[in-house]
Amino acid sequence: MEPLTLVIIVAAVTSAACWVLSLFTRDTSWVDRAWSIVPVIYVWIFAVDGLASGADATRLVVMAVLVTAWGVRLTFNFARKGGYTGTEDYRWAILRARLSAGQFQVFNLLFIVGFQMTLLVLITLPAGVALRHPAPFTGWDAAFTVLFVLLLAGETIADQQQWEFHQRKAAAGGVLADGFLTTGLFRYSRHPNFFFEQAQWWVFYALGATAAAASGAGFVGGVLNASLIGPVLLTALFVGSTIFTESISASRYPAYADYRRRTSMIVPWPPRERVPAR
Repeated sequence: MEPLTLVIIVAAVTSAACWVLSLFTRDTSWVDRAWSIVPVIYVWIFAVDGLASGADATRLVVMAVLVTAWGVRLTFNFARKGGYTGTEDYRWAILRARLSAGQFQVFNLLFIVGFQMTLLVLITLPAGVALRHPAPFTGWDAAFTVLFVLLLAGETIADQQQWEFHQRKAAAGGVLADGFLTTGLFRYSRHPNFFFEQAQWWVFYALGATAAAASGAGFVGGVLNASLIGPVLLTALFVGSTIFTESISASRYPAYADYRRRTSMIVPWPPRERVPAR
């Protein structure tokens, strides 16, 4: 069986399971629970096929190991926040209250399950590009690998800072400073973990593009290939999700408006000076 066909079958079965479980449990976070797991499976499907082909599969194995490290870190962070114990993403509960039951179920099927599960396939397609173009591992691959690891470390630090803040907040009875984190990496970005998450998948795309370019595919089809749609849609998803999340934060915390004015939304950047009160 072609590896892409197998990936699509696994994705379809997982999507159906997430949708059915969301109906029976009235919990729409099943895709969130699969988010850090299924991409690892998809990339290893491509990598195993590359190893079986007898061609140089160094790049594919490196890509699979990187995504596995990404998945382990994200699974751990999601688990410690209670993601696997039946805790639904608070944003879905808010959205459910704003829509009729029928509207929400259409949104659940088409976006929460359909779009997001499709996206998880799309972001792993650079591994399929590397499988089709088994070029030798290059210095560019090594550089992108190091960059991926650095971005993974950055996301780990950001999530740890956020975790420690919420632990302090819980210990203080749910009230702490302005109610949201503004120090550490969060001084330079309102969502540094989102930045590092997206950037890792752009680097993953670059690894596939390097393989295509090294094999002589040229600029179009090599550096620019169809798997680009994955990181593009992922970035669009994160931007849309961030806007929705921040609308909730702004309604809860009066000081959030000033934090928005001073701090970059996603890309880390030196904060603007606080505007003095008149």
